[in-house]
Amino acid sequence: MNKEETLKYDSQKDAEHFINNETQFHLGILPTEQSHPKTRELSWTLERDIAAGIRDLQSVDRDIKETVESIFKDDAYKKLQITLNNTFKNGGRVCFSGCGSTGRLSILMESCWKKFWRDLLEQGVASNDICKKMSNQVCSIMTGGDFALVRSVEGFEDYTSFGRHQVVEANLGEGDVLVAISEGGETSSVIGTILEARDRGASAFFAYNNPSHVLSEHIERSRDVIKRDDVTTIDLCTGPMAVAGSTRMQATTIELLVVGAALDHVLTELLPDILSADELAKLPLEWKTTYDPEKLFANLLEDLSCDTAVNALKKWVEIEKDLYSENGRITYYADEFLLDIFTDTTERAPTFMLPPFKKIDDYTSAPSWAFVKDPLRSTPDAWQHVLARNPRCLEWDKSIYSEIGAPTAVCEKPPLLGCAEIYKLPIGNDIDASRYEGVESIAMAVLHDKEILRPGFQKWWNAFDEISKSFSRKNVTVIGASVPAELHSEQVLHVPCRIVSTPLGLWSRLASKLVLNTTSTAAMGCCGRLAGNWMAHVDTSNKKLIDRGTRLIVELAGVDYVTACHALHKTISDLKSTVVAGDEKPSPVAETVRRLTVN
Repeated sequence: MNKEETLKYDSQKDAEHFINNETQFHLGILPTEQSHPKTRELSWTLERDIAAGIRDLQSVDRDIKETVESIFKDDAYKKLQITLNNTFKNGGRVCFSGCGSTGRLSILMESCWKKFWRDLLEQGVASNDICKKMSNQVCSIMTGGDFALVRSVEGFEDYTSFGRHQVVEANLGEGDVLVAISEGGETSSVIGTILEARDRGASAFFAYNNPSHVLSEHIERSRDVIKRDDVTTIDLCTGPMAVAGSTRMQATTIELLVVGAALDHVLTELLPDILSADELAKLPLEWKTTYDPEKLFANLLEDLSCDTAVNALKKWVEIEKDLYSENGRITYYADEFLLDIFTDTTERAPTFMLPPFKKIDDYTSAPSWAFVKDPLRSTPDAWQHVLARNPRCLEWDKSIYSEIGAPTAVCEKPPLLGCAEIYKLPIGNDIDASRYEGVESIAMAVLHDKEILRPGFQKWWNAFDEISKSFSRKNVTVIGASVPAELHSEQVLHVPCRIVSTPLGLWSRLASKLVLNTTSTAAMGCCGRLAGNWMAHVDTSNKKLIDRGTRLIVELAGVDYVTACHALHKTISDLKSTVVAGDEKPSPVAETVRRLTVN
């Protein structure tokens, strides 16, 4: 058998295996994997009227509004608040765990908590002992470690044992609580964190975005956790996403809203017990009262859907669409909300099959279309600032991978996921000429109105102003109620919305997420990366994405699942031998659709 025949045989064998033996990853029955009726014409709407496309995307955000009322009244949500409160009071730790989008959300929750106590210390509000103790009571687990913030770690989410081992490394135990978050409710690595946490005596909550009864009926690994009496489940189902399967959108938005509101509420309740009367008097007045998250979220959706806001979002989309059409690159610069922007920018790569972030010593890969940097700090300091701690990466060797049952290929050649690798991502003020040399380029500051008023902002601004001179253009975007006087001399793209100040800055983060999800998705739609409301360009880096890609081929090429799966595996095999290093990697799904529809 020659090489071509061998590749064909292997692709057929892989397809048959997936069809017959990986049925637990055939997820078309889940609402989050289905097409939303409101956005079926999304790509074509965006082609003719960007503002109308933006409103279509926003219409699905309103599904969240219709769901949260019952969630905030549910016993499971109340139990989450009570458990978090008691855990903090008793000196235990709260650990958030997730994979992909929910992993980044878990890290964001930890970062928000730690930044709160870091800021109190720097402002002289509370003592070092109190701030250090409270800061260390929240941690996070992301499948693949912190490096997965930067780039999806291929295949890790498919293994329960990987999540278990990360819980062992986190040393969770009695008195601690794990809040596991999975958009689909079926992610093996996240389920592994629950199983290990319970085995070690920690309390466990499981939040997900598909109906419990559907998961329990069809997905064995989900049923094994959902049916446990010692795991509290929080069903956050809002239906299909605005873009089919793109759970970085409404799924993680409602997760941020619900889990974030619980943590914010508990912190507000705890502060009078932790700080003295004099220390409490130094805090903003609005931090001392609880709020109605349902009402505030409704207000935020209303503000972002007004004509002024939609027009601003449209301009943002047009800026990026025109830049990408010229093969240009955009680099966002941020301060307090760098992690939020970083998350959205990272997630565009697997969602739309864009070049992922490249390391500073990578001289062959194509640069990412968009990147995120801190103009004020060096890369190590920027990572410390954005995480509010040192990076927490996987330093696993062959023996560990073998012990936890990793695939042979991983055991023989462990992926580079350690801290040394994350520092190769130049998110600081290091010179990175690949962002602007020889191409059209934009340096865009993305800021919230209130952070512009913080002490020290002028120093950040001066650094951005200087570094932006290397780019073709400079843009400034402000999210919030108004543009502070400090920027009146600048050409500012203003996205108006009311943002209530709370200890963890939850509403600023929700505003950032809604704005970035909308603009990045619309821009990709304008660039041909959507077909209707399906991701026309999908990578196939894990079993869930192989299934999603297969279903997309069924939808767009008009073939059955078996035919689509075989065709997809053949394309995957073909691309392994044809992709040239340094070129943008084509989507095997898009290429399969082209092959099946070319005639």
